[in-house]
Amino acid sequence: MHAIHGPLHGVIVVDLGPIDTGPYCTFLLARAGATVIKIEPLEGENMRRRGVVGGAMLPFAMLNSNKNFVTLNLKTERGKTTLIKMVKRADVLLENFAPGAMNRLGLGPEVLMKENPRLVYAAGSGYGWSGPYREYPAMDLTVQAMSGVMNSTGFPDGPPVKAGPALCDFFGGVHLYGAVTTALFQRERTGKGQFVEVSMLEAVYFSLSSSLGLVYGSKGQGPQRTGNRHGGLAESPYNVYATNDGWIAIICVTEAHWQALTEAMARPDLREDPRLKTLKDRVAHMQLVDETVEAWTRHQNKETLFKLLLSHRIPCAPVRELTEVMDDPHLHARGGLRHIDHPLLGDIVVPTGAMRYGGGEPPPIEPSKALGADNDTVYGDWLGLPMDEIAAMRRERVI
Repeated sequence: MHAIHGPLHGVIVVDLGPIDTGPYCTFLLARAGATVIKIEPLEGENMRRRGVVGGAMLPFAMLNSNKNFVTLNLKTERGKTTLIKMVKRADVLLENFAPGAMNRLGLGPEVLMKENPRLVYAAGSGYGWSGPYREYPAMDLTVQAMSGVMNSTGFPDGPPVKAGPALCDFFGGVHLYGAVTTALFQRERTGKGQFVEVSMLEAVYFSLSSSLGLVYGSKGQGPQRTGNRHGGLAESPYNVYATNDGWIAIICVTEAHWQALTEAMARPDLREDPRLKTLKDRVAHMQLVDETVEAWTRHQNKETLFKLLLSHRIPCAPVRELTEVMDDPHLHARGGLRHIDHPLLGDIVVPTGAMRYGGGEPPPIEPSKALGADNDTVYGDWLGLPMDEIAAMRRERVI
């Protein structure tokens, strides 16, 4: 089995997580050096089963680099006993099924932690293992709806809109990573594992801070959706402005930023306008600010304007297409994105992860593999099962 020599080198993770939350957590663990054994059902997990048409399998490839791939049918007795054997040798078991699903299989945290008291059992879910919403089906879309993310996204005169990225899934995944590594740190001191869980609903709540500030500050009378303006309507200018060939985002957080923007616009008169003297004034006249800024930006070329604003140290960025981001020279120069020759998808761009250890280049990417590609290596070389037993497991559709 392969692993990176990172800070978690030597940690063995049994990964039962499907879709996004679990796989993103174990991707981060693998990129930190842990050996991750990804267990899939015999037909493969959902994202793999989407196939390659239209790039639908790209998310699977992105989230499952640097892992070992096995199949295991947990609905069979031999499958269950095999998982228990694996857990006895593992440091972490991770799953993001509906709460109680593993208990119904007889493989819940109490059972597995009794077999291995040093085990960190990590569970991700939409609403958590307790509380009145425990049994609600949860996906990123439904948690966006329940959490207020959807109601705070969009324009005041329009309907609620789903945030484009799967925010709740990935907020859940990164929080689960934090919970796992914290539990491993405590185990180093106590020698004991523990059960840790993360709910997507709780993980995403903090991201609503500006919108919540508007609710409190306006006693619920403020707009629920603020479009591209600040979520709390507490900054101005803060918006996405039209150019003659696209859009540019501009924000002025400090008085120095505002002064610099008026200089870039060659509009010294704006500094003396009594309606725009302070941040409080500009917020009170937000529509005037936005109309004045866009009357200037809409006659500018997006990239030329970006360079001009950067020369004045004004926070800004052109609104880019995803194809531009995939080819971003900065991300490729840092090694945050890499082209790889994927055995199933060909030449693709994949992320290497945002965490850096030791200040060096990100470690190599090992592409995701075919379903069950590491069955013999994991069950034979690592778990120590004889080859005739592995062959019998195949015949019985255990693997």
